[in-house]
Amino acid sequence: MKKGKVKFIQKEVLSHHWYLYQRISFELEVAPGVWVSQRREVLDRGNGAAILLYNKKAKTVILTKQFRLPSYLNGNSTGELIEVCAGSIEDESPEENIIRETEEETGYKISNPKKVFEAYMSPGAVTEVIHFFLAEYEADHKVGLGGGNPDETEHIEVLEMSFSQASQLMNQGEIKDAKTIMLLQYAQIHKLIE
Repeated sequence: MKKGKVKFIQKEVLSHHWYLYQRISFELEVAPGVWVSQRREVLDRGNGAAILLYNKKAKTVILTKQFRLPSYLNGNSTGELIEVCAGSIEDESPEENIIRETEEETGYKISNPKKVFEAYMSPGAVTEVIHFFLAEYEADHKVGLGGGNPDETEHIEVLEMSFSQASQLMNQGEIKDAKTIMLLQYAQIHKLIE
């Protein structure tokens, strides 16, 4: 489908408690002079950043584990997910965000994360773009306990495991978070850890 033109008809705010949730009525030009009326519900939760911390020498990665209510509601019996460190971008650049989130969530201080790509995670309903990063870590980069920001009611367990164990968990379906799968596969394809 060629890039169409959009005419917004109506935007109705359904909720604006934590994120902005709207019902939007619009017309989309699907061919020259051919307009189609549509209505969609859209969640605007801002953008985010995610990072895979890896240690080439030790062949390890840093991941996190935390309870995620939506996964619990959709059949995950514990609600816990193993994930890369990630967070919502606030009033900062994606790089500044991931440096801050890394220290808050994992206790590791990094300075030069490498952006490798960005992606829409659920473009049919969510506006969010995730910025994906990599960074090498060493044991002496650990400056705190991690665990998340208490003001955000985060209860994050920090996991250090071998890259082969993380890959095995992904291949067995134990890692189900898309961000984490994408970054682990990126590391595999680009042979970051051998």
